Amino acid sequence: MRRYRVIDRIEETADTATLALEPVDEPLPVFRPGQFAMLHASGAGEVPVRLSGRHGVAGLLHTVRAAGATSGVLRAATPGRVLGVRGPFGRGWALPAPSDADLVIVAGGLGLAPLRPVVGHAAAGRARYGRVAVLIGARTPEDLLFADEYDDWRDERIDVLTTVERAGAGWTGRVGAVTGLLPLLRGDPARTAAFVCGPEAMMRSAARGLVARGVAGRWVSPRRVVPGETALPRPAATRR
Repeated sequence: MRRYRVIDRIEETADTATLALEPVDEPLPVFRPGQFAMLHASGAGEVPVRLSGRHGVAGLLHTVRAAGATSGVLRAATPGRVLGVRGPFGRGWALPAPSDADLVIVAGGLGLAPLRPVVGHAAAGRARYGRVAVLIGARTPEDLLFADEYDDWRDERIDVLTTVERAGAGWTGRVGAVTGLLPLLRGDPARTAAFVCGPEAMMRSAARGLVARGVAGRWVSPRRVVPGETALPRPAATRR
């Protein structure tokens, strides 16, 4: 286990925060998008949390939702607190996707956190790919993660489509499951690479919808190590 210090904490939603961690000890090996770490808070235990980005040269970004005692302590960690970090764990997603592929990124709820590095990869290498679309679903408008980044993604010629299950006052966007956005996709399914993360039922529904559209692939069994484990056909960055 390596020690990392919290150097910044960003409130994302009412129950979710992103922690920027800087190594105190020798940094862990480089994480691939989709991999996760075990975050340990002294006296509270440890929980698995997926990487939501890199901070500087050797730092990590982890987006934590308070879903229990340990994750609640981690979510509330303030700058200066030292946490234990183990990892990386999991296979992650293979990047880059095939050159000239269209990319479809489907995120449900907290699933956008581990997919955020994939969006960053697509933006940084935008000339490599054809169409790039990010489909985002959340319970309510207040639960949409990283909403202040959507316009930056659009500036990189990335289509960003959002939907919520329950609309509040003032919401003028789409209402419904994120899989309801699939018919709005443009591009060639035969050369599409898809990345999906979110609740298991949502991932299976998205996978069926993608296959029905002609996105070919094979099924990957969920390992149930972390909520939101990918369980979709794996055109997900390996097949054209």
